[in-house]
Amino acid sequence: MPAPSSLPPSSAPDRSSPRRAAQANGAAGRRQAADPLALNANGDDQPRPAEAEEDTDTRQRRRARGRFDEDVPQVKDQTGEKVRESFEVFLKEYTEDIALPMTPASDADIPDLEGEKYYISQIHNMKQNETSTLYVDFSHLLERDEVLARAISDQYYRFLPYLRRALQNLVREYEPDYIYLNPTSTSAQGGMTRDFSIAFYNLPLVSGIRDLRTERIGTLLSISGTVTRTSEVRPELLFGTFTCGNPNCKATVRDVEQQFKYTEPAQCQNLQCSNRTGWELNIEQSRFNDWQKVRIQENANEIPTGSMPRSLDVILRGEMVERAKAGDKCVFTGTFIVVPDVSQLGLPGVNAEMQREAGGGRGGGDGVANQGVTGLKSLGVRDLQYKTAFLACMARDSDMRQASAADVRGEDTETDREAYLESLTKEEYEELMAMVNQDYLYSSLVGSIAPTVYGHEIVKKGILLQLMGGVHKQTPEGIHLRGDLNICIVGDPSTSKSQFLKYVCGFLPRSVYTSGKASSAAGLTAAVVKDEETGEFTIEAGALMLADNGICAIDEFDKMDIVDQVAIHEAMEQQTISIAKAGIHATLNARTSILAAANPIGGRYNRKISLRANVAMSAPIMSRFDLFFVVLDQCNEDIDLKIASHIVNVHRFQNEAINPEFSTETLQRYIRYARTFNPKMTPEAADVLVEKYRVLRQDDASGVNRNSYRITVRQLESMIRLSEAIARANCRDEITPAFVREAYHLLRQSIIHVEQDDIDFDDDEAVPAPNADGDVEMEAADAAGPSASIGADLYSSPVRPSTTAPTQLPETPAAPNKLRITHDKYVNMMNMIVIHLAEVERHTGTGLEMEELETWYLEQMEEELASPEDLMLEQAIFQKVLKKLVKDNYVMELRGDAQESLMSEESQQVPEGKVIYIVHPSVDTDFTSSSLPI
Repeated sequence: MPAPSSLPPSSAPDRSSPRRAAQANGAAGRRQAADPLALNANGDDQPRPAEAEEDTDTRQRRRARGRFDEDVPQVKDQTGEKVRESFEVFLKEYTEDIALPMTPASDADIPDLEGEKYYISQIHNMKQNETSTLYVDFSHLLERDEVLARAISDQYYRFLPYLRRALQNLVREYEPDYIYLNPTSTSAQGGMTRDFSIAFYNLPLVSGIRDLRTERIGTLLSISGTVTRTSEVRPELLFGTFTCGNPNCKATVRDVEQQFKYTEPAQCQNLQCSNRTGWELNIEQSRFNDWQKVRIQENANEIPTGSMPRSLDVILRGEMVERAKAGDKCVFTGTFIVVPDVSQLGLPGVNAEMQREAGGGRGGGDGVANQGVTGLKSLGVRDLQYKTAFLACMARDSDMRQASAADVRGEDTETDREAYLESLTKEEYEELMAMVNQDYLYSSLVGSIAPTVYGHEIVKKGILLQLMGGVHKQTPEGIHLRGDLNICIVGDPSTSKSQFLKYVCGFLPRSVYTSGKASSAAGLTAAVVKDEETGEFTIEAGALMLADNGICAIDEFDKMDIVDQVAIHEAMEQQTISIAKAGIHATLNARTSILAAANPIGGRYNRKISLRANVAMSAPIMSRFDLFFVVLDQCNEDIDLKIASHIVNVHRFQNEAINPEFSTETLQRYIRYARTFNPKMTPEAADVLVEKYRVLRQDDASGVNRNSYRITVRQLESMIRLSEAIARANCRDEITPAFVREAYHLLRQSIIHVEQDDIDFDDDEAVPAPNADGDVEMEAADAAGPSASIGADLYSSPVRPSTTAPTQLPETPAAPNKLRITHDKYVNMMNMIVIHLAEVERHTGTGLEMEELETWYLEQMEEELASPEDLMLEQAIFQKVLKKLVKDNYVMELRGDAQESLMSEESQQVPEGKVIYIVHPSVDTDFTSSSLPI
């Protein structure tokens, strides 16, 4: 038996052939065949029968003895081997440039070079952490070996097996025990080798989905996008071991690489079998890996005008799975590949190739032709379609590329604070510390929010506190208490509502902007869709899930359907989304703040009616908002002039016209630092908080604000969250009573601002009515409220004869009979009267007569009265206000002494005599003047 040759059988000298033996000894020949497809030595198209039969017998004997493959040399990629060697050298020798603290005094002070090797130490950490991925900074590769970096970048998919082999060699050299899955095994027979992977990151260029073209297939590149859908983690078959299905053969074919689909061996190695279709997968000897498919979409700021956003499937393997969540803006590093489109096989119709295979009876092994076609093994190019995908070796958050981006959400601790301060440069750290120690920092931060919008300091203050957020808590029962703030801005058109929403979406790295009318319940929460490949139902994230740990800005919130508003009840309070559809029962996180903008009913805000009547929202939705801001378009000459000048300057000078005290990057860094504080409630602040909540409940139950939306326990929690946010804005670890008072005034102003209506009185009330019918009409008008009394004043005058009506109408106009005061003046008068009566009653045990009370009030207002006409007007206003206080149950009338009044109630007789005014028993006299309704 001759020694096996390293040349292919068709090109090796075969001593069994006389002609080839002669050629090997130097005989003349026109051509030597280089491969089996070349012509024979005679140049004929067909080989000689004797030689062909002899060569066939030789190959059959060698194949039967298992030596057929010994004569076929292994084809090696010389370039790939060079890349492997160069990559091994790079991983071994790369060290970080670390400056020594001082000049070493001796050789013993010089640090060990082995410890400074960056990637060798990472290999040691892989064993300690039981990981199998080596993270390679591509900038290191560009710095040390630009030729190798370019080769990997241009032909990444070609050299990927060689790069993995280089890593495996280094692991075998430095951590030999970690090369096998079974630590006790010392050879491949005892255990399977561990699969290692390489993750490149920090590429100099990040491409978009729209930039991917055919010439970039197989190259190393990074793409960015927003994750919209993630599949479950499944096992993927990488290298399969198959057993021949022929019962007479049972041959084993090992390590069949899968080509992004279920790939079986082309033919059995046994010459007597020639099986092509019947294979059984040996799961125990096959190698699997974790697999996950992620659907990404173009970022909103990268979509060209008039174009639809494009999507791409990203394949994650190994330790990269579960690193990208729905809503994350990620950067994926890997290669652009082409994979079979398996979903096209399920389309209606019959493929011609499949029909031919099923109907024909081509030869093969026994029973092979009768098995039909399964899978993709016999489909040709015309039957199988392909699609593009992205095979990622690395997935990371895109915000990590921007050091100044504000992580406005997350579980922040003291350790995170120290780590964040260490990540800042010296200049950034000094600037941050200067901000913390600055005077009037709170007002400066408010002035830096939305600098393009003039005014609206109250709204900017609320947005700043929303960015800061409260502290998330969890009860011992496992119930989560939200710390995020929900804000709704209600106002007239052209009051910069949408500008605030756009600013927040541009300020935060994780925010979603949507419109209420164009959004459905599934689009806001989550939708259950069917996967086109597997046919299974999966969950596709909605706007609230995409904005998880961020802010969801919803414009035109009032235009949403009631059914869609109900869908976000759970997300606004519990911050979860529960789904029970198509056999899927899941509870998803929606830890997001909602910033909503709404227009009043009719387009303009009607100050004569309450907030509840001005917006098309249900009571449960309104109670879930922590703050309501009502922005009115009021005509003021000074303010209009300043707004017009500001807008003109912005259009003329653009960024030069805006000079906030803190830039956007500085503000983001400060918010990131401030959110590391978790302030605690002090006992003094807790007492103030309870007192302020009691005052809000008392005011809401009173007659002045009974038309406003109700104060519930949610408003108490809102004050707690606002107090925590104010403490964070001031970088404090404790909540002081001053912070609670600021939160109280902010909540109070956002609630009561809608009730700033003028108080109208009818002068005819002081004149005795001409008949009983007139009294009834007036009382009905008063009971209907201020807006109803105005209409009653105009149309409910006593009926006069028709002969005198034309002559008396011009002489008695309706306007002079009106008394109108502002709401603030009414509240001040109410405060003065109620507090004075309470003090008198506390000292004397009785109230005051009307003359005494009127005299006291006019003495208090003496400085503001300039003429007798003013005195008479103020006296009339006082009488009207006192009567309204009696009607609204703030003040009570007692005719005669209190004892006589009580006796008269028993005898059902009203005593005649003086009238005493006291504070109504339902009014809490312990509050201060600032706690009364305004």
